Amino acid sequence: MGMVRGVPRTVRLLALGVFLNAVVSITFVFLFVYLVGPRGLSAAQAGVISGIGGIGLVAGNFTGGWFGDRLGHRRALLAGACVSGAALVVLPALPVAALYGVLPLAQYAAGVARAANAALVAVSVPEGGSRRQSFALTRFAANGGFAIGPPLGALVATRFSYDWLFVADGLGTLLFALYAARILPARGSAHSAPAHDPDAPGLWHELRARPAVLVLLAAIVLVDLVYRQQYSTLPVFLADHGHGPQFYGWLLAVNGGVILLLELPAAHALRDRAPLSIVGVGLLLVGLGYAVLIPGAGVLFAVTMMVSLTLGEVLYKTPATAYVADQAPGHAQGRFQSLYAGASISGQVLAPPLGAFLYAAAPGLLWPVCALLAAGAGAAVLAARRLPGPGERLRGPEGLGEQPQGRDRARPVGEEPEAETGSPERAPAG
Repeated sequence: MGMVRGVPRTVRLLALGVFLNAVVSITFVFLFVYLVGPRGLSAAQAGVISGIGGIGLVAGNFTGGWFGDRLGHRRALLAGACVSGAALVVLPALPVAALYGVLPLAQYAAGVARAANAALVAVSVPEGGSRRQSFALTRFAANGGFAIGPPLGALVATRFSYDWLFVADGLGTLLFALYAARILPARGSAHSAPAHDPDAPGLWHELRARPAVLVLLAAIVLVDLVYRQQYSTLPVFLADHGHGPQFYGWLLAVNGGVILLLELPAAHALRDRAPLSIVGVGLLLVGLGYAVLIPGAGVLFAVTMMVSLTLGEVLYKTPATAYVADQAPGHAQGRFQSLYAGASISGQVLAPPLGAFLYAAAPGLLWPVCALLAAGAGAAVLAARRLPGPGERLRGPEGLGEQPQGRDRARPVGEEPEAETGSPERAPAG
């Protein structure tokens, strides 16, 4: 398949594992129902437990790269997957009081594994190689597994028990750890060798040398807050305008279908285009999607909104991840990926309370505010194309200049380009 021809074998094998794990990693979809149903908790108690679990997930994403840079990304992935899997397996047998500690631990470990997985993809592809296609492939695998998982999980929950969902999720995560241990070299590679250099500049110093990365991270936090309204306030908005759960389910199916159809082809077709330009346009499309809802909530408006939102997601998520990987110095690749991973999931904690507060206080303002935030984020990323890169000075008649494509990225200890990725000087053909 031409779209993944230049993707290293390690990444393809990782993507297969991500797909299989994603099929069973769906307990978060049913967590609230499980807590208020079989566990008999109040909605308030279930909300608190779900909330602290989400905080644990975001914290794991933000901090997981620190472990990878110091201990090796392979070790970080295996440790995170093992802790998360073991906690989920025993969770149904625990008393309610223990859930307040075990669930955030499981989610934190899952976040560490997610950040480590992104760093592993980054270090598996030489600079200038097929990073966008590699990240697109792993996203495709995750989305493909998630398309299968929830309906299968609903069948298991109704026919058997919700407890089995947690056992299956935990066992699947443990099997993924075993699989990753087999496919990732244990010694002498960037997967296993720590990249920590005590004499290297600190993280903040490296970020300040790359102001475009800071702009991008801030923009992703804003857009994720907006993007995830589709999972919180959007179904409430649709219900208030006469649309039932079935219509909302079809909208989410549109989202998943467009991603599965277009993400890999888009990454391949746009592989030579400037990443920040693609990301900026994607963020603008997210804003446009929510702006479509300002006139009304008819079927055509809602479907157009979801198509625009999804096209924006296809354009911004993969290039943004690859851009952060390209900009990262070798000794901080894990922490750079961790910052992006945390930013890209921050809306899971921020979106529901902030969106619900605004919708309750001023329903007519929600979609205009979402559109403006996403449009502002897109404009900021487009403007960031002119910011200097590491070691550069502002230049040009107004002290501005285009950021060059070359980076000063140092390879992590032990990293060697894989033979099948082709020349690192250009994106592989096909």
